[in-house]
Amino acid sequence: MKQLVILAGGMGTRLRARLGDLPKPMIPIAGKPLLEHQIELARSHGFNDVIIFACYRADLIEQHFGNGSRWGLRISTVTERDPLGTAGAVLAGFNLLAEEFVVMYGDTMVNVDLPRISQAHVGRKADATLLLHPNDHPLDSDLVEANADGWVTAFHNRPHRHGRWFQNLVNAGLYVIRKAALLPWITSQVSLDFGKDLFPAMLQRNAKLLAYNSPEYIKDIGTPERYDKICDEYAAGVVQRSSLGTPQRAVFLDRDGTLIKEVDGLRSPEQLELLPGVTDAIRELNHHGWRAVLVTNQPVVAKGFCTERDVLETHNKLETLLGREHAFLDRIYWCPHHPEKGFPGERLDLKIDCECRKPKPGMIQQAARDLNLDLPASWLIGDTTTDLETGKNAGLKTILVRTGHAGKDAKFNVTPTFAADNLLDAVRLILARTGS
Repeated sequence: MKQLVILAGGMGTRLRARLGDLPKPMIPIAGKPLLEHQIELARSHGFNDVIIFACYRADLIEQHFGNGSRWGLRISTVTERDPLGTAGAVLAGFNLLAEEFVVMYGDTMVNVDLPRISQAHVGRKADATLLLHPNDHPLDSDLVEANADGWVTAFHNRPHRHGRWFQNLVNAGLYVIRKAALLPWITSQVSLDFGKDLFPAMLQRNAKLLAYNSPEYIKDIGTPERYDKICDEYAAGVVQRSSLGTPQRAVFLDRDGTLIKEVDGLRSPEQLELLPGVTDAIRELNHHGWRAVLVTNQPVVAKGFCTERDVLETHNKLETLLGREHAFLDRIYWCPHHPEKGFPGERLDLKIDCECRKPKPGMIQQAARDLNLDLPASWLIGDTTTDLETGKNAGLKTILVRTGHAGKDAKFNVTPTFAADNLLDAVRLILARTGS
């Protein structure tokens, strides 16, 4: 049995003018309630048991869905007498839970490959798996920190301290949970939230929380502006194309000279400065459902000029600056290697001829595996012939931008598919030629 738990207790105060007397999960999108989209997603992935925890106007939810026979599955609606918080509601229904179950918030439009995240959860033997993703409003979102092995190490709840650079890795509100991992809290008598209370408490007890980083579509409808945007993106097919079960289109982006000002051997966040129009360009990719993937060589680590932590902090600043302007990168891949020796303080462990250093296509191939990318339908934008050669080696169409080196490095005899003055022009060229 596959079980989905939907937390549908929200009243939707900020959406009251749109909702009338409806509970927030019943707001219409493309002619049917948001909650019905979630039910249909569960059915399409083989789930046959759905528990809806409702509070405000639970009668309307139960009246619409009944026992679920209309959708070919079993639906149970549990009414909360008092709001218990997202985790508190689940704990109160502990005896109804399967040994492993998926939790979804009822105020989110979701198109996620549920079997894929469930397999990751079981395969890594996690106590709980959190779907994390970048979004276009990280400054007012709860952020999560994870290590290189994919395990959650810290939670950073909003508001975030100004001047601190965080990775844009947001708790999206979709989890896979092992029932037994909840046992220490089943007698709790207080309201508990998953992100603010239960998961940090589990982490303190050394529970294994898996960070499942996915670019799939999951957005909350909490404000009229977000609701309208979701309706627009559903109408444009962005929501339907977003599941990792569907091959994705991507635009691969070089960093130095393409996204940020060229600095010879950039070593710290203080040196990073976005080029004009970059946030507009990436925001357009986000809005049209393209995966925006950064691929960059960072030999400064192998040369001993800075550490891996310095590069990560620099990328955190990059993500924060983009997030301030409601833009985001779906993934960042970077190569720390450099094959040539002879630098004072160099890292001998990183002095190798690797498969990830551009112009080899290793980072692009890794992204294709991680994100189920359709490489023949994808593009690469960069400012050097090394970038263009990388795109050629990966089977991508390429655009040379006239920022940074503007192709004057002349390391490879390669011709771009197109050229553009800057990143924004390059992105608009792609969107115009692909009709999206």
